[in-house]
Amino acid sequence: MTSNRVGLALAAAAVAALGVTGCATKNYVHTQTAPLVTHADQLDQKTAENNKRIQDVDAQAQAGISQAQSAADAANQNAQKASQAASQAQTAANNAVQRADSLDSVVKNLDNYQELAKVSVTFGFNKAVLAADDKAQLDSFAGQLSADKDYILEVTGGTDSAGPAQYNYDLSQRRADAVVQYLAAKHNIAPPHFSLIGTGKDENVAANDRAAGRKANRRVQVRLLSNASGSGAASGTAAQN
Repeated sequence: MTSNRVGLALAAAAVAALGVTGCATKNYVHTQTAPLVTHADQLDQKTAENNKRIQDVDAQAQAGISQAQSAADAANQNAQKASQAASQAQTAANNAVQRADSLDSVVKNLDNYQELAKVSVTFGFNKAVLAADDKAQLDSFAGQLSADKDYILEVTGGTDSAGPAQYNYDLSQRRADAVVQYLAAKHNIAPPHFSLIGTGKDENVAANDRAAGRKANRRVQVRLLSNASGSGAASGTAAQN
């Protein structure tokens, strides 16, 4: 009986020893691996932070590229507008030179010219477009032009008193241009025959306190002038407004 108790005691001691040894082994393993796990976690965190930084830098780069492209597009549009404005200015300058040359060819002998006919056409408020009736009057007027080409068409544009002076100068010039362009295109009249100017509201022919007077001032007058010493450019008088 005593020997059995001793055996059981020894067995219990052995089991207890194994338990202690197993716990010691687990604690040792945990102690050795814990720094590795912590280091791995730190690496994962740094990797995530680096990925976020890369994404932020990429987003900033894309935003910078977009802004640079927008700036380049705006600069290109401004350059195109500047080029168009320069082209328009050059065209206007060329037209002015052509008109000056045309007038210079006859101005020396202008005292020898006399008025043979004239016609006036009127425009709507703030308009520079010829109506059908205006074109019909210009067609009738152009039918009197001589085949010998010894004449000048003095084209004077005007406006009523409404609006700033400079705007009216421009508007009256556009109206004169509209008449010249129509006569040149429809009746094949060469540029040297034209002398044109926009006088704005400086040479009103009627009072501006009535609608009829304002309409009369929104006009372009065309005078047919011929060299009196020539063979005779035209005869008769055109319809007048």
